[in-house]
Amino acid sequence: MPHYQQAGIIPPKRHTQFRKPDGSLYSEQLFSTEGFSSDASLLYHCHPPTAILHTEEPYDVMPMIAEDRMLKHRSFEGFNIAPEKDFLQSRKAVLVNNDCHIVLAAPQLNLEEYFYKNADADELIFIHEGSGELFTQYGTLHFSYGDYLVIPRGTIYQIHFYSPGNRLLIVESFSPIRYPKRYLSPYGQLLEHAPYCERDIRAPKDIQTRDEKGDFLIKVKKQGRMYPIHYARHPFDVVGWDGCCYPFAFSIHNFEPITGRVHQPPPVHQTFDARNFVVCSFVPRMYDYHPLSIPAPYNHSNIDSDEMLYYVDGDFMSRKNVTRGMITLHPGGIPHGPHPGTVEKSIGAKETKELAVMVDTFHPLKLTQEAVAIEHPEYIKSWNE
Repeated sequence: MPHYQQAGIIPPKRHTQFRKPDGSLYSEQLFSTEGFSSDASLLYHCHPPTAILHTEEPYDVMPMIAEDRMLKHRSFEGFNIAPEKDFLQSRKAVLVNNDCHIVLAAPQLNLEEYFYKNADADELIFIHEGSGELFTQYGTLHFSYGDYLVIPRGTIYQIHFYSPGNRLLIVESFSPIRYPKRYLSPYGQLLEHAPYCERDIRAPKDIQTRDEKGDFLIKVKKQGRMYPIHYARHPFDVVGWDGCCYPFAFSIHNFEPITGRVHQPPPVHQTFDARNFVVCSFVPRMYDYHPLSIPAPYNHSNIDSDEMLYYVDGDFMSRKNVTRGMITLHPGGIPHGPHPGTVEKSIGAKETKELAVMVDTFHPLKLTQEAVAIEHPEYIKSWNE
């Protein structure tokens, strides 16, 4: 979990009277994604966050499944997802199961005409291209190339992009996204062997209280439907908050790689943990230093998981014809490994400049219609040379 943070003004003791200068009470809200039994934050609003003016008819946003059973290596050209102006409309789910949705997006305009809340899933937004600011009740997070934005489910937010050229990889997780347990002490501190520490985690800054009355549209995603709800008060009317449940940023460039004398297995790249899937970061690093080492990964049979790799930048010694934004999917049940010729070629190499994000799911992924539209159909034959 993120470590404890405090911002703005809060009362000296929780669940007690906290009054404004005019004598009226601030409104306390407990925010948690797992009821009252896990991480939480307390937010203090100028007004109760419950005043609804009216609602609109919900509409369906469920991904359209094209293939739900497969035993075939796949490859997709992620940058072939066409840019769209609206932030939510730009989000295209490509690989999905009951634990997570993997989404590509190329939004051109800011999310500022309305607010967005995902009531189903934590969101992990990886910034491949673009920069800007994420606005939330907790304050502002500045982001740029290589940042992960971790947004707990139920967080209300807007996004301001500095330019129209943006490329995002989004993982919607139907369970909390956390630090791997093996990186943590029994009391929650990141340990010395972890590939990042608390100093690398960026919490929201510059909380700005918006005590405004009006008509504020929040689009809420719940169970595959979008619910437009109009509230009477600005959702960012928070004067202060504290706790351990809040959005944060972490740069992939601050992930410190773990290396060894011989090739290290994929778990050394793990960055985040969730129910039935993990997220890993492949970053520039020195290669193995045994005199007879083979830097290229060995063939392996991921019987228990589907492996999705999103290529960000750099050269990949185990793959040919890799492009930025490409996705490869190696489903559990058949082995995969380096392309022909890449093993011998890797011998003697000293380092790699590769940058990639991997999602390993422990339940099979399904292909959407959006994925089929950007697929390389001959990828499965690429080892047969």
